[in-house]
Amino acid sequence: MHPYTALKRIDNIIYFLLLSITICDNIIYAQYYTVKEKIMHLQTFDEKPLHYGYFLGFNNFGYQIQYNSNYSVPGNRNFPNNKRGLNLPNIELIKNTGFNVGLIGDVRLNKYFNLRLEPGLYYTQRDLIYPQATSGLTNDEDYLREVKSTYIHIPLLVKFSAKRINNFKPYLVGGVSTSFNLSSNEKNNDDNYGNVFRVTSQSFNYEIGFGIDFYLVYFKFSPSIRGIFSIQNELIQDNNSNSPWTSNIKSLLSQGFAINLTFE
Repeated sequence: MHPYTALKRIDNIIYFLLLSITICDNIIYAQYYTVKEKIMHLQTFDEKPLHYGYFLGFNNFGYQIQYNSNYSVPGNRNFPNNKRGLNLPNIELIKNTGFNVGLIGDVRLNKYFNLRLEPGLYYTQRDLIYPQATSGLTNDEDYLREVKSTYIHIPLLVKFSAKRINNFKPYLVGGVSTSFNLSSNEKNNDDNYGNVFRVTSQSFNYEIGFGIDFYLVYFKFSPSIRGIFSIQNELIQDNNSNSPWTSNIKSLLSQGFAINLTFE
């Protein structure tokens, strides 16, 4: 190869490398500058002393079932010290997805803390399937109890927010709540012998969860997930103390989670 041709190629390679470096440097600088100069939406939104919103979402509730210390399958050998029904068939719990919708009132406490009231309507259903070995159950429908619940749910929560990063901000939330079950059948004189499963009309809970605030052009959008845990027994025993549906159950505690999409 002629020396001049080789030198020309080297010059072309050097020129190409310099051009590539320049282009990459411009791209990196442009990206950095864009991030630095990113438009901040709703910059004064969090400075409001009070604001409102609404939410909608989904829930999934179950029960924590605590059995009596003498839990046994009627007609079989008794296990007096068996608190969890070990070696015995437990009641099978099937959870169903429900929905929730409600309103939000938010009071600013300081830069990082807010007090929130989020009353809402929660609909859910849980199915209890009793063991085949349970005596006193003769028909197929006796083994299934559909527990439908319509709650007026009222939580009082404290929201702790991290420092805002551009147009989003993560947060933690926790507090207490009370639920009024419009489908409790608490005052119904019928019980499971009349195909009516009864629970208390009011329960008390604690809640904990997390979410992210996204600051959009016209409003703030916040997806979140929250655990809800009852702290009191909700079961109402049947009139017959030897009922195959309730006599073996010591307590029934609601527990579940809710996914809310919030618009403020």
